[in-house]
Amino acid sequence: AYRALLVDVGGTLLETSQPVPQVYASFGSKYGIQADADAIKKGFKKAFSEPWPERLRYEGDGRRFWKYAVATATGCDNDDYFEELYQYFGRGDAWKLVDGAERALKDLRVQLAVVSNFDSRLRPILAELNISDVFDALVISSEIGHEKPAKEIFLTALDELGVQARDTVHVGDDPVADKQGANAVGIDAWLWKKEVKSFEEIKDRILVPTSFPK
Repeated sequence: AYRALLVDVGGTLLETSQPVPQVYASFGSKYGIQADADAIKKGFKKAFSEPWPERLRYEGDGRRFWKYAVATATGCDNDDYFEELYQYFGRGDAWKLVDGAERALKDLRVQLAVVSNFDSRLRPILAELNISDVFDALVISSEIGHEKPAKEIFLTALDELGVQARDTVHVGDDPVADKQGANAVGIDAWLWKKEVKSFEEIKDRILVPTSFPK
């Protein structure tokens, strides 16, 4: 049986309150940005798929990477526009917990850690959403200097929780950063929305493992 659960944040534990391209487009209207939501989505994919020259995408507050991502997604490098977006996504109300997550996590009798590639805005966001205290550890890439799929971020989580890899499962939405990264250090991993579809299911699989095929 598992003794610990590691959870990815963006796209797993948290969703944006409104679709990201929609937010970019609505904020952008006063700066004359014409790009529609689909074009912004494509630009975003490009920004995230290109190799980033620095060792970390999210260094400290992550501004350098996000400035590049916003400019690539929208074609606009206006500082005021970027700052509005950056501040908005640093607020708790820009995000929401996925349905059932808080209740399921509180019902789980295992060690819990967030393991996230994120910048320094994450702690305040989780605090505003009143979810920080549910976790025994928050392991954030910008704080430890390693990003998933690097083994160091997963090993830090194991160390902070005081558990072994074999007793731990990680849930995230990225096949490389989450699944391959966790598996590389001997941690089982379930892909969010593919192998597990709700936090209730995660809870059941941990508490009653015999009911589920390996």
